[in-house]
Amino acid sequence: MNIQSQNKIYDTIVIGAGISGLSAAYHLKKYSPKADFLVLEGRDNFGGTWDFFKYPGIRSDSDMHTLGFSFKPWNSRKFIADGPAIMNYLDETIKENKLKDLIKFNMHIETASWNSGDSLWELSINNKKLNKPETIKTKFIQMCAGYYSYESGHKPIFKGSEDFIGQIIHPQEWNSSINYENKKVAVIGSGATAVTLIPEIAKKASHVTMIQRSPTYIASVPSKYKILHLLNYISPKLGYKIIRFTNILRQRRIFRRARRSPELVKDYLLDLVRDELPGFDIEKHFTPSYNPWEQRLCLAPDSDFFQSINQKRVSVETETIDSFSEKGVQLDSGKLIEADIVITATGIKLQNFGGIKIFVDENEIDISKSFIYKSMMYTQIPNFINTFGYINASWTLKADLTSKYACRLINFMDDNNFAKCLPEAPEDLQETKGFLDDFSSGYVRRAASITVRQGNKKPWVNNQNYLKDIFEINYGKIEDNSLRFS
Repeated sequence: MNIQSQNKIYDTIVIGAGISGLSAAYHLKKYSPKADFLVLEGRDNFGGTWDFFKYPGIRSDSDMHTLGFSFKPWNSRKFIADGPAIMNYLDETIKENKLKDLIKFNMHIETASWNSGDSLWELSINNKKLNKPETIKTKFIQMCAGYYSYESGHKPIFKGSEDFIGQIIHPQEWNSSINYENKKVAVIGSGATAVTLIPEIAKKASHVTMIQRSPTYIASVPSKYKILHLLNYISPKLGYKIIRFTNILRQRRIFRRARRSPELVKDYLLDLVRDELPGFDIEKHFTPSYNPWEQRLCLAPDSDFFQSINQKRVSVETETIDSFSEKGVQLDSGKLIEADIVITATGIKLQNFGGIKIFVDENEIDISKSFIYKSMMYTQIPNFINTFGYINASWTLKADLTSKYACRLINFMDDNNFAKCLPEAPEDLQETKGFLDDFSSGYVRRAASITVRQGNKKPWVNNQNYLKDIFEINYGKIEDNSLRFS
């Protein structure tokens, strides 16, 4: 379909058809029924992360009762779900809510330009299916393009990597042709991706070695509900709501306790690991240098990661890398980790707005010079909402709140004949820290120079607190002293 030929102006455009974009589409259809909108997706399928990553064992690192939508129950007993199960859930969401015709695929947006003269956005699009440029105009943008680059993951340069005769693969580039059966595999990294794929690869590989510069916190959790899931037999919708709310409270309680009593939580988590790996050097291999929840906690469903170590299928090396050689990875100690395949689970690259360049009256926006309003709008950009989920809880909790707020804002502007809204920071607002400065993960630190600023008072603070946000975002007034309408 050639959007340009329609010669129309949309009320809003949703950019991205992952979890955030589907949440936005559902809420717009239900709560802003008069709004004329489209979802534009740059790839050829929905699902975002869950369609993009193909590495073995890809799964959620949050429970599906909070990673799932508020409006669609997750009824499986398995609450830590794999990628295919999540894709099936998203497909059901699209079909049940008749969203398919509202999503246009292969629409790669290159720039979004705001013109104050007519209070409209113009999107410059590369239609990858037709291999031709197109444009579309809209009154409002809902950015749901995620927070990391699909072009490339973070790839440190390792001396001598060109000498290695095996394969070197980043998890973002995984494909079905990679054969690791009966192969020696080295995985560089200790984050969620490494903890996820290592037990799966270990089922077929001859041996897997995790090479980590520093440990991370890993907690074993059951993959299935037992008692709580019985609620689904009484009432699926009620059961889902109860389990969801219970898990929200549990997430919040754990995070608060970690911040208030880090040593207590640290000892508790490490004692759990000691129970999983008796006789193992926990101090060296599983004791991080940071406090719990300064980075996301890695999950090991049904102790799969620890079991693979106990079964001698996986070994752990906590050391820095000196170089690569023909046969594998040379550690600084001089030890050689022989490998046929090296997987560099070294992280992602953060980027703003899916890499789309944003212009306001022909001036390109540097988002690091903006203040964040209610964790979703920016002082330099009018008629624009960005979805950025929680770091300390499930992404979708914030996505649903953001989607509902967008509907309230669009309806308010329509009812009052406003063409423009723009957050305006008060003169006495002071910058306190970056948007994600509470977290020490490598991908966060690497992107510090491009992230938006926080202020020292509401609504210019990134709460990272779902219970607070419910009231401030869902029930707070649309018209306040910080949001200017014209």
